[in-house]
Amino acid sequence: MLVFACGAVGLVLIPGLDPEGRIWHMSLSQALYFVTYTATTIGFGELPHPFTDTQRLWVTAMIFASVLGWAYLLTSLMRLGRDRAFRYAINAARFRHAVRRIDGPYYLVCGIGETGMLVCHALDTLGYRFVAIDIDPARTEALDVAGLVQEAPALAADARQPGSLLRAGLSRTNCRGVIALTNDDRANLAVAMTVRLLNPETPVLARAMHRKTAANMASFNTDHVLNPFVKFGEYLALALASPGSYQLMSWLTGLPGTTLKPETEPPRGHWVVCGHGRFGREVVRAFRREGLDVTVIDPAELPHEGLRTVRGVGTEADPLREAGIERSVGIVAGTDDDVDNLSIAVTARELNANLFTIVRQNLGENRPLFDAYDADITVRASEILANECIAVINAPLLQRFLEVVRQKDDTWADAVVTRLAKTAGTDAPATWGVRLTAAGAPAIHRALMMDSMSIQLDDLLRDPGDREQRLKMVPIYLNRGDGDVVLPGDDIALAAGDEILFVGTPGAREAQLALLRNVNVRDYVLTGVDVPGGWIWQRIASPRARPARPRPGIPRG
Repeated sequence: MLVFACGAVGLVLIPGLDPEGRIWHMSLSQALYFVTYTATTIGFGELPHPFTDTQRLWVTAMIFASVLGWAYLLTSLMRLGRDRAFRYAINAARFRHAVRRIDGPYYLVCGIGETGMLVCHALDTLGYRFVAIDIDPARTEALDVAGLVQEAPALAADARQPGSLLRAGLSRTNCRGVIALTNDDRANLAVAMTVRLLNPETPVLARAMHRKTAANMASFNTDHVLNPFVKFGEYLALALASPGSYQLMSWLTGLPGTTLKPETEPPRGHWVVCGHGRFGREVVRAFRREGLDVTVIDPAELPHEGLRTVRGVGTEADPLREAGIERSVGIVAGTDDDVDNLSIAVTARELNANLFTIVRQNLGENRPLFDAYDADITVRASEILANECIAVINAPLLQRFLEVVRQKDDTWADAVVTRLAKTAGTDAPATWGVRLTAAGAPAIHRALMMDSMSIQLDDLLRDPGDREQRLKMVPIYLNRGDGDVVLPGDDIALAAGDEILFVGTPGAREAQLALLRNVNVRDYVLTGVDVPGGWIWQRIASPRARPARPRPGIPRG
């Protein structure tokens, strides 16, 4: 600006000569015009008359000054672009604008490490919007290039600070829930506390790697507290007691893209557990609840009541022999080091080829090594957490059904797995709940409340494209005021307010939405009458040409 101003003023003050030799002065507008195209290196020539030597000398000085000015400007802009505070301010403004543009429901994910990234991909696959916060800028940048279908605003910020959560839309009414998945228990605790104080109506799902943190979160009514090691201990005890129930639970809570695995039945007998940290303690608890004999190998060799311990890591043969590996039925490699865990498993298999192996994987990038080893059970804490998160978000009623599964025997669970696999295939099925309310299923709710129509559960399974065909889905749980029904029959009569949990293919879920929301589709599915959709088509169509609608309440077939 200084170069432009001085250049223009100088051209106005320096006199020139016109073709007749008379003195003239350039106007301010002419000077600004000349400086503009000269300083920007465009150059249209001397204006309005040829310049004198004095004017040309001034223009020469102005050209050099403008070059220096442009160099200074560009250098300043590049320096500003590298400034961390400036870039953060720009990214924060873009983030707030992107969050404000979300007009539908969304979830707030705090922490997009390995577990958080799995949850983000699963949410995107299932069609849920979300925004993300992580303290590491590299992780937010990785989310930007993760190939998601929907826009996912992400901000590098500390989730422990209330301002970060507010910028992410915590106070907005369409924030459906907060998912705290950072690798710091204190940060997750701070997130849960902030949500409870600033927006208590918003549900919170928080990760807690220590039992004390989980108890603290539970003390102020955090909706869902997830400890992957505790959860695996529960699954392991269930696998020992009912392998079929364990297979059903792990399949229903699997992430999109996983397949039905063969039934896994850990043997009963003596077990060796290497590592008595957070993971090892939960495994030992599960074994002892089932009455199994356990020996622990740990570098600390701390005394535990009723538990035999051996000092060591387990990567060498001597501690394993001292722990009784040759007479054991299984080994758990559960240290915090992936290389040690694989070494333990390989060494133990050399001493006892018939061992059942449970191996803990800590880092996601080591997955090829664990896949190559092919243990009987590979424990990935990130997948356990992600599975539980998606199960809670996608179908809250699923948790009630899983409680029922825990109480059933192998025969019942095997029959359910066979039925679901026959209908929906062996890929991890979609699970979703349908509530027969004006918001959840307006067309069906209207039929029940206003039209007094009789609707059976079988009607919700019909294909809107061909009512004689069934969608690839199975109702597994019915929740209603007078009691819940597990695996309800197709002929059960539905009532307004009922909530049904379905398991099936994603395509079946999309097809069912048309039946739940569109009155014309509903009428076709219930009566076989294909009513024209719009008012004009209904007026054109002849009523006599359409079959008569059956009277409500008359059973079909």
